[in-house]
Amino acid sequence: MDWKLHLNPRLGNATELVRNGQLAEATRAIQQALGVTLPDPVAARASHTGATLRSTREQPASQPAPRAPDGPAASRWRTGFARADVQDAVVIDRPAHENPGARPARSDAPPASAPKAAFGGPAAVPGSFTRMAFSHPGAPQDHYYLYVPPGANADTPMPLVLMLHGCTQNPQDFATGTGMNAAAAPANALVLYPAQPGSANPKGCWNWFRPTDQQRGAGEPAVLVAMVREVMARHPVDTRRVYVAGLSAGGAMAALLGREYPDLFAAVGVHSGLQAGAAHNVMGALSAMKNGAKAGPAAHASAHQSATPALPPRPIIVFHGDADSTVHARNGEQLIDAALASAIGDARNTVQEEQTGRSPGGKGYTRTVYYRTADGAGPSAPPPGKTAVAEHWVLHGAGHAWAGGHAGGSHTDPGGVNATQEMLRFFLAHPQQAGQ
Repeated sequence: MDWKLHLNPRLGNATELVRNGQLAEATRAIQQALGVTLPDPVAARASHTGATLRSTREQPASQPAPRAPDGPAASRWRTGFARADVQDAVVIDRPAHENPGARPARSDAPPASAPKAAFGGPAAVPGSFTRMAFSHPGAPQDHYYLYVPPGANADTPMPLVLMLHGCTQNPQDFATGTGMNAAAAPANALVLYPAQPGSANPKGCWNWFRPTDQQRGAGEPAVLVAMVREVMARHPVDTRRVYVAGLSAGGAMAALLGREYPDLFAAVGVHSGLQAGAAHNVMGALSAMKNGAKAGPAAHASAHQSATPALPPRPIIVFHGDADSTVHARNGEQLIDAALASAIGDARNTVQEEQTGRSPGGKGYTRTVYYRTADGAGPSAPPPGKTAVAEHWVLHGAGHAWAGGHAGGSHTDPGGVNATQEMLRFFLAHPQQAGQ
């Protein structure tokens, strides 16, 4: 049957009835055209008449009215993506969090100068790991977990580490597997664990590959920064020592946050992740995971430049297993290459130190530290006390797992080098410098 021919006369009649103010008759005409039963127009008039009028008048007379969906829209898997070899880095094409056409809320305002419950909730108590309620416009996240060290007090600003879990993980699992809370206690550091709900991604992945989630002030970066700002408002945080780290999809999102918010994050840690801008759709994400990102300027583009053009990229520490079959080790190399290209500009202006060794569990590694040279004239020994620009740990024989993690958490390699301790060491050695 030609539905256009069938519907057009009746919808044309309905349009004329609306124009004449005969809303009940118009509704019945639409019912007959569509073959559905709609609510009584009189009973629903108070709340729906305006919308009905707008919808009917805007509908071209030559087009059939759209049929209402049978149920809520659901995220759609593309065939062939849900394969076992993708494991916890599976990505999915899902609708964006934001309302289409609405400008995303920005989270660029400076943090509060003193700890207070500016976001409508109390501060967590010292020595606690607490589920905290959270609300942000357009965000599916309704909570996060916060670790407050036993030594926390109102008079001592503390470092803050944002920890982004991998796919199929959650904050409790990630905290257990990394052991970051225990490591943070002696450093008197706060640790923030956001939770990615299944409504945002069925596998709990951060959507690092979507353009709407790759920009400052938009999508997931804006939501995650809002969480950080909330913690900074409730607790005494040292604004020079705010850091971000993540595993797999969380590592890719950490790289994005470091790129887009260099004014907030002092350093970045990426374990088994990908560089910012490595992909801009699902197919590109799967390709980058398996082979590394394709060369091109898009991979190194930075949206923060218009807001903070004077700020250089943040120092970065990268861990990656050279036997990772989920996210290829080439991605770790690309993270370092991008960091050096952005921070230094010319490889001739760097010096690197390489060290090989084994963890207490017998796992081999190669650690390479990159320094900026004293005068930019060529390789030379870094001056005493000089901090590194980047640090790269290649974990020999390791797969897609957090090195040195606890067996009680998922995606961990307990026998590997202690990535948590090394990452925290790197962070604390890189406070935000004035003017940088």
